[in-house]
Order: sequence, then C-alpha cells, then structure tokens
Amino acid sequence: MRLLIIDDDRELCELLADYLGSAGFEVEATRQAEDGVRRALSGRYEMAILDVMLPEMDGFEVLRRIRAHSDLPILMLTARGEDIDRIVGLEVGADDYLPKPFNPRELVARLRAVLRRTPTGRGQRAAPDERAAICVGDVELDPSARFVRCGQREIALTATEFALLEKLLRVAGAVVSRDDLSKSVLGRSCAPYDRSIDVHVSNLRRKLGAGRGGGERIQSIRGAGYVYVMPREPGA
Repeated sequence: MRLLIIDDDRELCELLADYLGSAGFEVEATRQAEDGVRRALSGRYEMAILDVMLPEMDGFEVLRRIRAHSDLPILMLTARGEDIDRIVGLEVGADDYLPKPFNPRELVARLRAVLRRTPTGRGQRAAPDERAAICVGDVELDPSARFVRCGQREIALTATEFALLEKLLRVAGAVVSRDDLSKSVLGRSCAPYDRSIDVHVSNLRRKLGAGRGGGERIQSIRGAGYVYVMPREPGA
C-alpha cells in the first residue's frame, strides 16, 4: 500500500516512515502543502495522512483542494484537545482523524480500517449478496461499481460515507446504534464525546438532500442511533 504523509514535522515523518514501512506500507512524505496536493492528485497513492498544522496553508485547505478532484482516503492528524479541528476535518471530507500524540499501533489500525472500506482496500472478499446493488426509494448504491445515485444525480462520497450509507441502506427502516455504526464503519467502538459518526451522517444528509415530501432520509433517534427512513409509496 502506497501511503503519502503531508506533515511539516521532519522527525515525525521519518519516524512514521520507519514504523509504517515495517508494517507493510510504502511511505513517501512531503513537508510542503502545495506539493502534498499535487502528489495526492497524482493517482500514485492508496491513502494519505494529513496534518492540520502546515506552514503554507492549513490542512483543511489542502483537504478541500484534494476533495475537489479526488476521493483519496485521508486520515487527518489534529492537536490533542482540539475537538473543533476534528469536526471541521470530517465535515470537509476526511475519512478519519487521530489526535497527537498518538500510539503508532493505533495509527496502523486506523489506516487499515479505512483501507478495508475502500475500493483498493485489501479486506476480505465480499460475499455475493454483499456485492448486489441496493435500491431504497430513489437512492441506488452499487458496492461493486462503487457508485451512488440519488434520483438522476450521481453522488460523490468518501469511502467512509459510502460504507456508512451502505450499512444504513441494508437495514433501511431499522435503527442502528451509533456504536454499531462506529464499529462497522470506523472499525472502533464509539468513545464518549466522539462525534465522528454524527458528522459523517450530517455530510450524507447534505449530499443526498431531502427525501420525498422534504423529510429527512436519515433520522436521528434520541438515545438509540440512526435509521434510514423507508420512503412511503405515493398515496400511502
């Protein structure tokens, strides 16, 4: 797996290159934001690690520029305690985040969790029924072709958003807990005050738009989780 690190901390880049290299990743690093955008859009990498704090432009702007042209999976590194950085990063399109300082083993686990839910991920082969397209109302999701269509529009989703929507559509009409979603989509239990799933759901709502009659497609059930609402038949 070819991995790009965009971080101006030379020592951290060298340490991560050594550790991730021993974990089976082929690592390249850049300490320049503009160069990071160029490399991320080159098509040479399966994933990128992006630091929020960069000298030329912040990581959010780098992420915006990448997301304007690519759905490359991206994990953001944020300062410890800066919750707003994590939320903004997820809203802009990061697949996951990790606060500094972090345990390298957790970083590897996060990277592998993201890669398992991407088209280039080396996870287990999907069962035949898991490759079948899912249609709920005017939304169609095809796991094999990796596309989502809402009405006549094709919707661009990150790998995390795609996995989250697939999970909800497969059990449309049933409530799925936040912890279940976090384990299935992010590969970890939902920690207290972790809003990752909530932000990804918010992104999905924005991209899909309102359902028939202007109602929410994905409803929040207080104290329980989320449910993808089964659309009513006309006249029902």
